[in-house]
Amino acid sequence: MTERSADEQNEGPCASASTTLIDGTQVQVQVQGANAETRAKRALAAAAAAATEETERPTSSGESMGIIGESAPMQELYRLLDRIVATSATVLITGENGTGKELVAKAIHNRSSRSSGAFVATNCSAFNDNLLESELFGHKRGSFTGAVGDKPGLFAIADTGTFFLDEVGDMSPALQVKLLRVLQEGTFMPVGATQTKKVDVRILAATNRDLMARVREGYFREDLFYRLNVVALHVPPLRDRTSDIPLLTEHFLDRLGERDGQKKILSRQAMRCLGAHNWPGNVRELENEIERLWVLAGDEALIDAEHLTPVIADALTRPAPKDSPLPAGKTLHDMVDELERSMIDRALEAAEGNKTLAAELLGISRRNLIRKVQVYESGEGKSS
Repeated sequence: MTERSADEQNEGPCASASTTLIDGTQVQVQVQGANAETRAKRALAAAAAAATEETERPTSSGESMGIIGESAPMQELYRLLDRIVATSATVLITGENGTGKELVAKAIHNRSSRSSGAFVATNCSAFNDNLLESELFGHKRGSFTGAVGDKPGLFAIADTGTFFLDEVGDMSPALQVKLLRVLQEGTFMPVGATQTKKVDVRILAATNRDLMARVREGYFREDLFYRLNVVALHVPPLRDRTSDIPLLTEHFLDRLGERDGQKKILSRQAMRCLGAHNWPGNVRELENEIERLWVLAGDEALIDAEHLTPVIADALTRPAPKDSPLPAGKTLHDMVDELERSMIDRALEAAEGNKTLAAELLGISRRNLIRKVQVYESGEGKSS
């Protein structure tokens, strides 16, 4: 096989590619020869990446916490975090799904005096009452069918560390009482045990619900709310911090690049589409979209808008959405559930507690009414 001369290498089709970076920098490359178009795209991506790396970017105070963002709402969050790191106060973290509440909880733990202890997290909506009680407090052998041995609960595992309770607003009234006892006295009783255990745990709780509204409706204990709400932190939705989208995108691309040994960047048009989208799924939705783009782009180093999910690709041409009439963080099932509870309460009040009459007012059978009341009083949530 003979080497081609310089003149021979310059023969063949010519292709050029150009793009404009987010900061306005113009990048253009020209390639001649075989596979010119593909090579031009790769060369453009490399040149654009080099130009991006040379541009100095202010360091976010959140980077030391493992949080990405420089927007005003995030700077306010960092200021609050700085004030509480030296304390062991209970913190209630609020925000929509996908905003990164657990990431904030980890940042609190990692910068606290308990950082050498365990960081334990659980989602209170992922278990029914019996399983969640065993998960939190542990159980003794033989305390229920399937309990073939003693099991330590997550509170015991988190001793001297931090326990993050996600979706605490979904916890039943019965377990709310037991959680309150841990907060007040630092003690709990494993399932099937006869002696209490004592732990030293800092509790961080999170919810996407309006807990004060839940208190007013009677579904969440007021004393527990105030015990959890010693310090309140709100994680802003992505639509309120769109200036952070380029930073987050770069972070996700870098992480994927380290995983796959590649370097890819987004075109200016693709980034404009990301900035125009409303992001109902918040940072989690953005992260999923970036990984999707990474996969669909294949060997292309420059990811263009053609690979975007259609609803995001069309974001620039859609009219701006009006303010949503729906309460933040509530689904249709949540609203139907609350309306049903309210109607049952009003019917029972009008019937002075007479369930037969109340059932007639509601247009349902007495047996169905009794079943629904039992479900709501047990705190098991939505009825069918």
